[in-house]
Amino acid sequence: MGNPAGLPLDGLLHVFSFLEAPELLRAAQVDKVWNEAADSAFLWRRLSLSRWPFCNISQVSKGAQSWKQYYLHRSQLEHQMAQGRPSQDFTCKAISGHDGTIDGMAYLSANEHAFDGKEKSVVCTVSSDCTVRAWNVQEGTEIWSSSVQPAPLRSLLTIPEDQLVITMDEQGTVKTWDGQTGKAQATFNTVSTWYNLVLCGVPGNPFLTVATTEGVLYTLTVPCLKEVSQVTAFQNCHIDLLHCSPDKKWIFVGSTETPDTLIIHTDSLTKPTEDKPLSNSLPVGKCWKASWAPKEAARLILLHEDGRSRNLFVTTFDLESKQSKNKVEILAQQVANFILPDSIRMPHLLESYGTDIILLGCESELKIFSVTGNLIASFQDHHQTITSIWVDSFRVVTSSQDISLRVYTWKKEKNTVVLKSCYHLLGGSHRWSSGFRDVACDNVSIMAVESRKCGNNILRAYFFNL
Repeated sequence: MGNPAGLPLDGLLHVFSFLEAPELLRAAQVDKVWNEAADSAFLWRRLSLSRWPFCNISQVSKGAQSWKQYYLHRSQLEHQMAQGRPSQDFTCKAISGHDGTIDGMAYLSANEHAFDGKEKSVVCTVSSDCTVRAWNVQEGTEIWSSSVQPAPLRSLLTIPEDQLVITMDEQGTVKTWDGQTGKAQATFNTVSTWYNLVLCGVPGNPFLTVATTEGVLYTLTVPCLKEVSQVTAFQNCHIDLLHCSPDKKWIFVGSTETPDTLIIHTDSLTKPTEDKPLSNSLPVGKCWKASWAPKEAARLILLHEDGRSRNLFVTTFDLESKQSKNKVEILAQQVANFILPDSIRMPHLLESYGTDIILLGCESELKIFSVTGNLIASFQDHHQTITSIWVDSFRVVTSSQDISLRVYTWKKEKNTVVLKSCYHLLGGSHRWSSGFRDVACDNVSIMAVESRKCGNNILRAYFFNL
């Protein structure tokens, strides 16, 4: 059949812009003119960006693939991720090497993939055996290992675009490492005990903020680890809540020892001009958990306790700074607030999705709420306590002491987003294993830390067949 409407190429492109991928593939079979129009990079780029807003094939393939190839490959991969059929959709490997517990895990490889069959996911881990290591996920092999450090390593961050690894040991020593060679680059001693660290600052110019158990925040340059500022957030009180907002402009600081909380503008840490940073407290009781909504610049969700009634609340705030005359103020507008039902025990995990969805780990249950308190879903797929929750734009993965991972996917239904339960990924034998303790994902793999009854941990890799 020829071009039935007799439309020029520009006209066909306009008509085809209303089609989805299956219709475009069928249109390409009509004749040469339709095939040329349906293969247009403009159309497939539009489809790709509407489904994955932040994809950029120019950064990952250097022009080696088309937008059509990218769309079809990534769609097929997500289909396999949603099906999860052993040996058909994914391969599982056990990776061992650490002689101790694994206390931190993060991907060092880029988030985007070229889907050309040469993908290599790289994961870094830190351990109580005083080493940091990098692993090739698909091959199940160690890429490099650091020398044995003076103290167990407890915290880990990676900056994939700079191939940089940052660690902190339990004595408060911070180090940066070359992600390709494992060579140490810089060291900073906090003269304190370890707690946590986050990255702040703009892309391309990151800073590191380190929290200690003495209530002090250090902000350092990256990768040289030169001290920029030192702030006492809480006097003689450890910091056990430290979270940086998606726009990297705000840091939330909290302690479960005190009802005090602190919101700090990162500019006053990275470019200090006064003795005290620009900060403010939030009108909540003792805070137990915190999470930033990933699709908002600065929307903070807190799980906290009312000091009088002992009720548990979830409160959401939007943050902004306001310039008035000669000073800058922090404005925290309450977006929503609800009380958790008495039937829900203290949640031990809090994550968020999009702009207004909250995920709570409550022993072996995964509960999904809206920010206004509507219970959207409740999953009881695990038989024992959920130990960690991974959330990204495509899926949710939970790990549990029952030696399994549970995979869920986000689906659009009637202008809303729902979470669908998909399948289990099983770990090792109950004879040797005491469950999973952590999970992380990239676009082609799932990594989990599995505890062994002997006291050591191993990595279990699930990578999807392309």
